[in-house]
This record gives sequence, C-alpha cells and structure tokens, in this order.
Amino acid sequence: MAISVDTVYKTVLFILNKEQRGYITPAEFERLGQQAQLEIFERYFEDLNQALRMPENDSQYANRVKNLEEKIQEMEVRITLNNLSNLSSVHRLGTLVYSTDASGLGIEIQETTQHELTLINKSKLTKPTKTFPVYQVRNTGSASVLQVYPEDIAENQVFIYYIPKPAAPIWEYTVESLGQFAWTGINGGSVDFSISDQDQTELILTILMYAGVVIRDQNIIQAAASQVAQENANQKS
Repeated sequence: MAISVDTVYKTVLFILNKEQRGYITPAEFERLGQQAQLEIFERYFEDLNQALRMPENDSQYANRVKNLEEKIQEMEVRITLNNLSNLSSVHRLGTLVYSTDASGLGIEIQETTQHELTLINKSKLTKPTKTFPVYQVRNTGSASVLQVYPEDIAENQVFIYYIPKPAAPIWEYTVESLGQFAWTGINGGSVDFSISDQDQTELILTILMYAGVVIRDQNIIQAAASQVAQENANQKS
C-alpha cells in the first residue's frame, strides 16, 4: 500500500510548527521526500540480503525475510516486452518468461552475455531455441534494452517481472490569497509515496532529519537521526 503524500507532509509540518522550528515549502518537501523514499527503498534489498544469511524465523508475523519480500513484491510490475521500450524505468530486473498465452506462465528465459551468446551460437546443439530461450541486456548508446533470442519470439510473448524506480512524490497545491499553500491533490495531480505503508514512521523521521539541514536546526537533525537509527535497530533485532 502507498503512503499518502498529504499525510506525510502535514505531519512533518505539524512537528516542525509545534516545536517552532521552521517551515519547508512543498517543493523542498518533495525533494526531501524523494531522497528519503529512495534510502528506505534501497534498504529493502540490503536488509533482505542480510536476513537471508541469518537463521530462519518460523513465526508467521515476525519473519523478516517474508516481511521484506512482501514489501518488495508489492512494488513488482509485470509487463510484456513490447510495452517496455528501454530499461530507464527499471530499478531491479527480475524474471523473464516466454509464454504463448496471457497467463505469463511458461519457460524462464535465461540471461546471457554477448561473449556467451557468441559461443552458444556456434553450435546447433546449444543455439537458443523457443524451448531454451536466452536474453541479454544491450546498450544502444542512448539506452539499455532487452534482446531475446531466438529473435522470432514475439515481444508480446515475453513477460517481464521487475521492480520500477519509485515515483517522485508530488504534493499538488494552489497558492491562496494570503500566500498559504492549499492541497488540491484530491483532483488527482498528487503522487503518493510508493514504498510500503509499514515504513511511514521512518519516512517521516527521515524527512524531518533532512528538514533540519534545510532550516539549519541541529536539534531536529540529531533527534530525527536518533529515532531513525532506533527504528532500524528495532526492525533488525
């Protein structure tokens, strides 16, 4: 589930105003929010890597591996190759599947390098076929693209599972008569945070930490950083 950009911004402002620490504009909030979101998003993969190396927890609701995988799977996208012009929107590439129907279930396409492709193409026995397809990531100079072999596989029969880059948050607003900002995101122009709603507290704390840098308040930086560290420690303990 996404995290409401309006809820986060108003919570950040409430904390700053309550402590009479200062104010950040919507534009500043969006930039800080994007940075905070990227940090938390990247940590999913780092934490999952660490969790996989630890003894498994059989608890249904406190299994760290399961919880992290669920956060990542919430963001996973499935599209066909003909709908993916290049890899600019792809953050983590998952599985590619060759399927002759819309189910997306079929033969997993194996990744290969140009050197490996050259070698396997030298023999009819190892050459890519529809029962043993391969793909490679090719750099065209202006973008990276996926190329599937054999080339007679239709692009709409190649299903791609991937994690997209998180969309930058947008708090849509108008400026009213007294110069105050009024949220108009109900009209559909706002973009919510796309990370798991389980991380809303950490997201707010991280934005507050960066807000302390913007308004030059060391107390906010230290307090928010301490809370973020505590949140991370609790999650990993």
